[in-house]
Amino acid sequence: MRVLLAGATGAIGRQLLPLLLSTGHTVVGTSRSASGVAAIRAAGADAVRLDVFDRDATFQALADARPDAVIHQLTALGERRFDENARLRREGTRNLVDAAVKAGTGQIVAQSISWVYGPGAAPATEDEPLDASREGLVGPARALEEAAASMERHVVLRYGLLYGPGTWYSPGGWAEGELRAGRIAAGPAVSSFVHVVDAARAALLALDWPDGVVNVVDDEPATAWEWVPALAAALDVPTPPPSATPDRSGALALEAPASEAPASGALPVGREGWERGASNAKARALGWRPAHPSWRTGFPALTR
Repeated sequence: MRVLLAGATGAIGRQLLPLLLSTGHTVVGTSRSASGVAAIRAAGADAVRLDVFDRDATFQALADARPDAVIHQLTALGERRFDENARLRREGTRNLVDAAVKAGTGQIVAQSISWVYGPGAAPATEDEPLDASREGLVGPARALEEAAASMERHVVLRYGLLYGPGTWYSPGGWAEGELRAGRIAAGPAVSSFVHVVDAARAALLALDWPDGVVNVVDDEPATAWEWVPALAAALDVPTPPPSATPDRSGALALEAPASEAPASGALPVGREGWERGASNAKARALGWRPAHPSWRTGFPALTR
């Protein structure tokens, strides 16, 4: 299959590119930088320098590549540019989808997030509604998913919090600095994680999955009371004291636009109903088997 990998030099893209090539796919990777294009070519794929906010250039790139499928892994989260990331989900995805349809591409696999569900007592499943009360975060994700669903074939991957190489939760990453500064508290908010390599494997498998939404998370949603000390131990930084409430700067909320994030420091809040993690039962039923089924074993492996 001829695949256009949008975001081939991102955290997931770097893991996914060799998987696609090793399984026989022909890949055209995109990057916004000349150095990214060079890295893609060095890995053995074709490459194009592309900014998906440039609609005309996006149409031209897809017309030239004529892929059978697009895998959309574009974010601005590596640089923590949250407003730009929201724009990528809305405007960038729409440009990519429209260009793919025009080029005759029939399939898309797109990256979304698993903390978009409304409140509930148990880990969220794919048939539950999105949380309309958190428009700043959920709105752009909804726009991305709706754009993807307009294509003939589409799979939306709702990833958990990514950890591993190139992510916030890795040695030298954002979370390590926040832990050292005491700005991640161990509180009751529940999160679901997924190792970046397992996320990439899901994107590869999704080329053969039926249309729809799939949560790609590990087996064990956990409170910050549990995972924060484990991450601190893995990164060899001081463990923050437990708190009755989570620090909103610590995990999920800082993927929201800057206008919705705290200005600085810790902002204790009560556990919200949507802070409940997600279920991976559907992904497992489709044949996905994470090499890191729990953050409990995945975190200690970060520095090996």
